[in-house]
Amino acid sequence: MIYLDYAATTPMCEEAIAAYAEAAAVYFGNESSLHDTGTKAKQLLTLCRRELAAMINGEAEGIYFTSGGTEANVLAIRSLIAAHRHKGNHLITTEIEHASLYHLFQQLETEGYTVTYLPVDRFGRIRLADLERAITPRTILASIQHANSEIGTIQPLADIGRLLRARGVLFHSDCVQTFAKIQLDIKAMAIDSVSISAHKVYGPKGVGAVYIDPHLHWKPVFPGATHESGFRPGTVNVPGIVAFITAAKQLYGRMEGEQARFEQLRRRLLDAIAAKQLPIAVEGHPRWRLAHIVGLSVAGFEGQLVMLECNRAGIAISTGSACQVGLQAPSRTMLAVGKTPEEAKQFVRVSLGAATTEAEIDQLISALERLIRTRKEAWAR
Repeated sequence: MIYLDYAATTPMCEEAIAAYAEAAAVYFGNESSLHDTGTKAKQLLTLCRRELAAMINGEAEGIYFTSGGTEANVLAIRSLIAAHRHKGNHLITTEIEHASLYHLFQQLETEGYTVTYLPVDRFGRIRLADLERAITPRTILASIQHANSEIGTIQPLADIGRLLRARGVLFHSDCVQTFAKIQLDIKAMAIDSVSISAHKVYGPKGVGAVYIDPHLHWKPVFPGATHESGFRPGTVNVPGIVAFITAAKQLYGRMEGEQARFEQLRRRLLDAIAAKQLPIAVEGHPRWRLAHIVGLSVAGFEGQLVMLECNRAGIAISTGSACQVGLQAPSRTMLAVGKTPEEAKQFVRVSLGAATTEAEIDQLISALERLIRTRKEAWAR
């Protein structure tokens, strides 16, 4: 199988697997235990916090490990708004957030909060003027993703952060798709909290993290929780966290080189589409986007058919966010950028990763060309 769905998940790298095995065998103690075995696990966990904080230019005291990106999003938002509820009940997000956040904000509306869902332009970017107009004296927090998981469009976080900080609004960003892939500087971008996930950076599934500025007050979602400074309950997964940080450091260290390689692979794919005059349009921003995520609309074909035919050819691509597959509704992101429901259903996503080669891109092009030609011939009959 040619795997081109790295935005959904990544395989664990060898270094992360080795780190997990060693930590599970040697540092197996409960980091909350007071004996030496527990202390050794706690010391290793402290080191992991420091290393993760350094990668985002944050402070180790602000790192809280979670079971993944979804829990990170939910706990970060709920912990912050609960502590600042006295300021108001208004929240801001976008129409194209990850399902974990979009559904959370829908739930919060039933709990007495008012939510503004910012629109995006045809490339998937918000307009700063829309954000500024949305802020009211009762606005507590805005949650705006760093980059979209379907089309890869990157939001101007530094500009957003400056605007929100000047207006006294907390700023959370879902950085699951961008961490260790493009630069993420918490302080320079004036971000108050971020969420990240291990399995997007060649680490294990079931591990993630939240960063909250340690100077901010937050209120625990689960009162009485003792782990992670009361941020969440449950014994901390030390081996998983060690594997997470090991994988993240590996990817972070080759970040610039990987992005340059992805740009070349992306160009090869798009040049071939143009040269063969395939009825395929590229979605997302032409400049402000992640190189490894390529959103495509295949005219006249439902994305699910394209995905299934590619799967038959031994190629794994997707029809969008893995958290949304199986739903009959068209992509929320595609609708937000102005597509009709019929056009939105023509969307597929190709996402590149560490093992992607030029030969695999060529095989994908051949599969798409074969599908389009075969279907056209069938329709002609």
